[in-house]
Amino acid sequence: MQEPLLGAEGRDYDTFPEGPPEPGPVARVGVLQSKKVFLATFAAVLGNFSFGYALVYTSPVIPALEHSSDPDLRLTKTQASWFGSIFTLGAAAGGLSAMLLNDLLGRKLSIMFSAVPSAIGYALMAGAHGLWMLLLGRMLTGFAGGLTAACIPVYVSEIAPPGVRGALGATPQLMAVFGSLSLYALGLLLPWRWLAVAGEGPVFIMILLLSFMPNSPRFLLSRGREEEALRALTWLRHTADTQDVRWEFEQIQNNVQRQSSRVSLAEVRDPHVYRPILIALLMRFLQQLTGITPILVYLQPIFDSTAVLLPPEDDAAIVGAVRLLSVLIAALTMDLAGRKVLLFVSATIMFAANLTLGLYVHFGPRAPAPNGTMGLENMPLGGTEQPLATPTSYLTLVPLLATMFFIMGYAMGWGPITWLLMSEILPLRARGVASGLCVLVSWLTAFTLTKSFLLVVNAFGLQVPFFFFAAICLVSLVFTACCVPETKGRSLEQIESYFRTGRRSFLH
Repeated sequence: MQEPLLGAEGRDYDTFPEGPPEPGPVARVGVLQSKKVFLATFAAVLGNFSFGYALVYTSPVIPALEHSSDPDLRLTKTQASWFGSIFTLGAAAGGLSAMLLNDLLGRKLSIMFSAVPSAIGYALMAGAHGLWMLLLGRMLTGFAGGLTAACIPVYVSEIAPPGVRGALGATPQLMAVFGSLSLYALGLLLPWRWLAVAGEGPVFIMILLLSFMPNSPRFLLSRGREEEALRALTWLRHTADTQDVRWEFEQIQNNVQRQSSRVSLAEVRDPHVYRPILIALLMRFLQQLTGITPILVYLQPIFDSTAVLLPPEDDAAIVGAVRLLSVLIAALTMDLAGRKVLLFVSATIMFAANLTLGLYVHFGPRAPAPNGTMGLENMPLGGTEQPLATPTSYLTLVPLLATMFFIMGYAMGWGPITWLLMSEILPLRARGVASGLCVLVSWLTAFTLTKSFLLVVNAFGLQVPFFFFAAICLVSLVFTACCVPETKGRSLEQIESYFRTGRRSFLH
């Protein structure tokens, strides 16, 4: 039985010849020659930095607003739940808009357009005088995040050479994590209004840098702008001679010409179209069901509601640092170990961490006294009378350590690789629409989880969501083994050719 995309022979798999008459440009595009690709990637993923920053904005802000001296800004439990979850509704709307904008404006301009709702949203939250300004600002930053979440991975995958696409494909998640960590760190120093002001900085830097970056050569070719596409590819490959990239350009051009029109509804029934789209959708769905969004949004309140040795705000910052380190590890190993290996490791670690958190909440010590930060539960955790934790009990490190391992597992695999595979396996003709659809499904799932998280916790106990997340991690292991192909070292054209073969080995 053949392994997907590994060692496959034959005309269907041989999208590229083994090389052009002379040493091909792919072999010559090394790390040093990819400097401009790195610059363009950095400019784009600043949008992911803003996304990660905005996503966890509620973690230090909700506790501050619950004790606000201004009655117009003081949050109740229900209002805090909406403040935490409405971001995901905005992100779903952003993913929906990306289905149109990705192909209408192009990847680069769509990313730049996201700066408008992002800047307005931060300004509304910084100057908020009522709940409606907070909610609208939160929703607008979510819209910008959903738009960039659909556009940036596609842009990065389309400009990156195959040899570094895995590493560069991890940078959107890496920058989102760095944005979250920056928010946690600044939350220890700045009041909540200034946190919103600080969020404006990366948005304006992104706009400035992207103004000097080229659009995706694949998008330009799909619009018939061949000379501009060749100039863009030449600039990205850091060479002054267009002949150095002519071979790669011709391969991209041939693939685009085969797919000169948008995919029709009838063609969606074709396995080479619906299989990669279905895999990408299910990966985004399962990624959210692991619990990552509610855990990040309510990270500090979760620590408030469990017995912890360290202050909850310090725990949140520590977890953010671990998340950043883990994504760095994934970025460095993705093109060496492969995507599937990291997905297996990731799901296994997340399963163990969620199970540990559930068992700790159910059987472990409870917090000495309610601190009123979020009121995740008004009853003893787990519905049983656990002993009170002493402030110096090392057992109270368990929630922090388990959460660190969960974040580490997610950031090593199911965080960055899900985004990368989405941009790698989707067919070019459907890439803009399908990536937006993936983000829409992802954030509708995130909204449902985030909104229902507090309701489930108050009704059944904090342990129940963690047991559910652990079960989903097991499902993710099975799904990875059965359905996810290995794409390491393959060009986007080779991956698409692989799905066109329709071989049954695709699922093995």
